[in-house]
Amino acid sequence: MDDVYAELLFPRTGIALSAMRFVKGIEDPAIFNHSMRSYLYGRFLGEQQGLQPGRDYDDELLFLGCLLHDAGLSPEGNGDQPFDIDGADLAARFLTDQGVSPERVEVVWDAIALHLHYEIAIRKRPEIALVTAGAGFDLGPEGPHTLPAGYADRIHASLPRLHAAPVLYDTIVGQALDKPHKAPPFSMPGELVRQQTHAVWPTWEQLMTQSPSWNDYDGYQPKA
Repeated sequence: MDDVYAELLFPRTGIALSAMRFVKGIEDPAIFNHSMRSYLYGRFLGEQQGLQPGRDYDDELLFLGCLLHDAGLSPEGNGDQPFDIDGADLAARFLTDQGVSPERVEVVWDAIALHLHYEIAIRKRPEIALVTAGAGFDLGPEGPHTLPAGYADRIHASLPRLHAAPVLYDTIVGQALDKPHKAPPFSMPGELVRQQTHAVWPTWEQLMTQSPSWNDYDGYQPKA
């Protein structure tokens, strides 16, 4: 691992280092740094809940989930599904090729596929919940948890922010403008595209009555 990360608490296993090299080679530097910071913040938030790596969760799996959670925003990961699912599939292919067991691959896939669905992810095992928590904290450090003095400064010295939030926005929207089906209405990517384009989303009734339809609204009278 690069000396620039020497003072940061990352797993140094073979698969962790291979995954770091892989992700660093395919992602925008701002997104790569965001993914690395997500692990550090996820681990911190776990500690605030009394969770210890090695005892309460698998630290390597947490690192892999965080590191790969935005792989769908890379050119290699940009397929025909929403970026979270594309990223989960790319991560699964990479880890499988590296000889990771199917059971461990499944945990990482779930962590990535669920990272935009906070209310679901936080109810799952720590390796999944802390990916979502860490990624969210890196973009908006809200909540009751206060970082130790100088903690964020040390992280940002090795992993500068590089305008992470707007880079993520531009990448998500850029993919979706090129492939609109990647950002369906009412999804997070869809909302970002709506903000960019000022598109008008269909109403529930319009969605339910467009062809083909079961015609549920034919003759329907709403209750007073």
